[in-house]
Amino acid sequence: MSTGFKPRLLEEWNSGGASSGCSRRTSLSCDENDDFDVLFDVQMPTNPHQLVAAVRSAKQCEQTCLKNCSCTAYSFNSGCVLWFGDLLNLKRFSATAKSNSATLYIRLAASELRRPKEEWKMHKIVVVVLTIAAFAVIACILLACAFRKRKAVGTEKPISGSLLLFDYRTTKRATSGFSQKLGSGSFGAVFKGVLQDGTVVAVKKLEGFRQGEKQFRMEVSTLGMIQHVNLVRLRGFCSESDKRLLIYDYMPNGSLDLYLFGRNDGSETLTWNQRFNIAIGIARGLAYLHEKCRECIIHCDIKPENILLDTNLCPKPCTDIHEGTFGYLAPEWIAGLAITPKADVYSFGLLLLEIVSGKRNSNMNDDGECVYFPLLVATKLYESDVLCLLDEQLKGEANLEELERACRVACWCIQDQELWRPTMGHVVQMLEGVVDVAVPPIPKLLQTLATE
Repeated sequence: MSTGFKPRLLEEWNSGGASSGCSRRTSLSCDENDDFDVLFDVQMPTNPHQLVAAVRSAKQCEQTCLKNCSCTAYSFNSGCVLWFGDLLNLKRFSATAKSNSATLYIRLAASELRRPKEEWKMHKIVVVVLTIAAFAVIACILLACAFRKRKAVGTEKPISGSLLLFDYRTTKRATSGFSQKLGSGSFGAVFKGVLQDGTVVAVKKLEGFRQGEKQFRMEVSTLGMIQHVNLVRLRGFCSESDKRLLIYDYMPNGSLDLYLFGRNDGSETLTWNQRFNIAIGIARGLAYLHEKCRECIIHCDIKPENILLDTNLCPKPCTDIHEGTFGYLAPEWIAGLAITPKADVYSFGLLLLEIVSGKRNSNMNDDGECVYFPLLVATKLYESDVLCLLDEQLKGEANLEELERACRVACWCIQDQELWRPTMGHVVQMLEGVVDVAVPPIPKLLQTLATE
């Protein structure tokens, strides 16, 4: 069947008959965009036709037919012949009977000639899409194989949010067999490591940790959700059998105690401005833990060794698993009472005093006597003599208003009664100068020490 035509009676056509002939799919509209379908090796139609003697070429014959809206076909074999109306008894010759065959050009509506082109275009689109899909599948298979291979030699994978689960072999290799020790803390030592992408990390190797697997993962997931500029970010963890590791961002400037007490190792002396900004940063980090997290998180071990400093000396309390350190514990903790965020406030107050003095709160004076610095601070506040409390290394170079404010805030934080201590959010406001800070009462524990 020729392009652009369909059987008039489909049942007759399917049974092998063709007496009813065919009809056009799309009627001719005498549009200038009409074109012709070429039929080779056909017997010419037997209905009346017209020989146009004046036409000398096939192109002229085609144009002559297009100009006549009744023209339905033309042939240019020995001359230009035009047909009008239906084409009767049109037949295609077999391969062995071509002696009387000729070429016929049947006029078709432009849409009928675009259809095969559109089908071929769609065919090409399908081929391209299938080819791309095949390449995508192959790429996915190759990536999956590469991932499995990489996993076989050790890697990490996401667990929740940005938290990653590391395998022990990878982490051990990253730390060169836990050879470069950065320090020790609650439940283990901390080592420097380098991940496969070159990222430097700090790896804490937990020891003597008795928590169950489920509880450990729950606590780590909670820590992994903590995101604050003044808190060390937990990148991931490892939990294989009894091997448990915590992987943190690496802080190149180490811990605060090196700058306050470790003067013999070449550490620079912090200026008053640096110390005051560090104190505010620590307070902001703790306020976030207490008041901004989905659940209140109590740090439980605020001390200089747990305050890390980045390249810009921005303080970041280490969000770790802690058990508290004697000398920074609140009275209620020592008494075995329930712990609240106010326990962190008490520890922060003691830490703030060490930032001011550059010394441990309990230290020996030149006469070999033990001096408890918080008692001295509480006394000097009432005497309005705070400059003598400043680290001698600063040689009196400090903002006296900020110095007195810091000492007052510290003494409010170390009050015996929890209710008298401010929240960490209030501490931030007091240090920043948003609210006034009254002279605090001398804590009863300090009064007892003063009378002894």
